[in-house]
Amino acid sequence: MPAVEPQIVVLQEREFKVAYKKLHPNQKKAVNAAILEIVDNPLIGVEKKGDLKGVFVHKFDCLDRLFLLAYQWDPLTRTLLALGVHENFYRDMKRSM
Repeated sequence: MPAVEPQIVVLQEREFKVAYKKLHPNQKKAVNAAILEIVDNPLIGVEKKGDLKGVFVHKFDCLDRLFLLAYQWDPLTRTLLALGVHENFYRDMKRSM
């Protein structure tokens, strides 16, 4: 009997949903590609220290702008926390946590 790989569940926090909803369709394509990268390899992001310990941030290009995608993960889930450009990103994340 072949081994069945468990499905990875992607969860979204409210802050991520709000930011994602405001994007243009072509920006959403870049974000979706970044999400797939995180699902395949959760260590692609950099783990934060201090107040944000346990939070990983993946930086990626989206139409000539650098976007940041914050997430937490365990072997079966990826929780998308926040999405945005660098300006005030970490400050706003600390407030929401």
